[in-house]
Amino acid sequence: MNRFVLSFELIDSPVLVVCAVVGALGALAVIVWAPRRLILTLAVGAAAGVVMFIATRILEGMDMFQGPLPSGAIWWGAGAAAAAAVGVVGICRRPWLRRVFGILTVIASLLAGALGVNAAYGVTHNLAAILGVQALDPAVLPQQDVSTDASTADPATLYERWDPPADMPAKGSVTALTGSTQIPTGQYAARDASLYLPPAAQVANPPALPFLVFMMGQPGSPDPTALAKSLDAFAAKNKGLAPIAVVVDQLTAPERDPACVDSAKFGAVSTYINQLVPQWAEANLNIVKDHRYWVIGGFSNGGACAAQYGAKYPDTWGQMLDIMGNEFPGSEHPAQTVDDAFAGDAAAFEASKPAVIMAAAAPGAYAGHLAIFTWGSEDTTFGPGQLANSKVAQTAGFTALTHVVEGAGHTGEALDGSLAFAIPALAPVLGLTAPAS
Repeated sequence: MNRFVLSFELIDSPVLVVCAVVGALGALAVIVWAPRRLILTLAVGAAAGVVMFIATRILEGMDMFQGPLPSGAIWWGAGAAAAAAVGVVGICRRPWLRRVFGILTVIASLLAGALGVNAAYGVTHNLAAILGVQALDPAVLPQQDVSTDASTADPATLYERWDPPADMPAKGSVTALTGSTQIPTGQYAARDASLYLPPAAQVANPPALPFLVFMMGQPGSPDPTALAKSLDAFAAKNKGLAPIAVVVDQLTAPERDPACVDSAKFGAVSTYINQLVPQWAEANLNIVKDHRYWVIGGFSNGGACAAQYGAKYPDTWGQMLDIMGNEFPGSEHPAQTVDDAFAGDAAAFEASKPAVIMAAAAPGAYAGHLAIFTWGSEDTTFGPGQLANSKVAQTAGFTALTHVVEGAGHTGEALDGSLAFAIPALAPVLGLTAPAS
């Protein structure tokens, strides 16, 4: 499929408004075309909308959406069903021009409904992310800083030492790690990762920068859109400085959930992210080699993995960011997770939970480690688990920070708000800004 089509912005663009206007005008044309059937046409549309509304509420009550629907999603669905039903009435009645309006109404209203629901969630910004495919340009790896000064300089003082050149780009670059730049995946069928280079990484003689590995939610893909936007916003206020970030795939496919662990069924996802990705990054990216300046992070399913990996591998990941993660990987379907990812071993499943790992850690294991947990105030599914894990992390020795995005559910709004809090909160320990006084 054409790369432009796959990468076209769906949320922050007029396409939703255009589809909604066309659908509404088409439905209006069908209704007024035959005034004597006005009541019947309106009744059909209203009935379809009500049925959709009720069915969605029932499915929501059955937890089919893994938590409450975001504000607006149910109304987009009901409105689309109502308009599409009016369009069907138009298709079923002559003349042919009315049928054309009916066809346009059905197509536009269904597109508007799908785009509206997607916008209400606010996470998947393009068709590539929805389909779980990569549509970014291939990466060109950045220049490495091999100077003596760079290798001996204290990463904690980068914010003081860095003087950006006049030709530094205004924004970071986002590309795909594919082909010759692909990260080796070992015994795991990961989709191509994405690479974000902040402005400071795109100049001659760039500084070594902190390293962030991030994972998105499930269903999902290694889509860097939200993270790149937040890192760009931070870099714009901090001389172009931000972490070099790699968004990796912990799923292999949108509908799969390997529960963050190596398994016979899903492959060696933990080995890929905690061994192969770090090895590749040290060899190919201009990053600080001291792992105290490395962050493991994620959103939703990816947040659960970040909490597990940050707890289990403190020597690899100096800092941890869990945005609206599950309390533990596989929390939505524990019995299935035990069977699929742990070959029926319930004890191994229990031992994989971040809270269990943190509680069992040796004293001092997390000294100097920051753990950030965020969630939306309306996220009644994942919020309680985040709060519980943050308390366990604090007790285990992490410096734990929490942030609640007011008025947000398990949506892109909360993801954006969480990143807007977390990146500046991480910056002092990463050498990107001055330590808090």
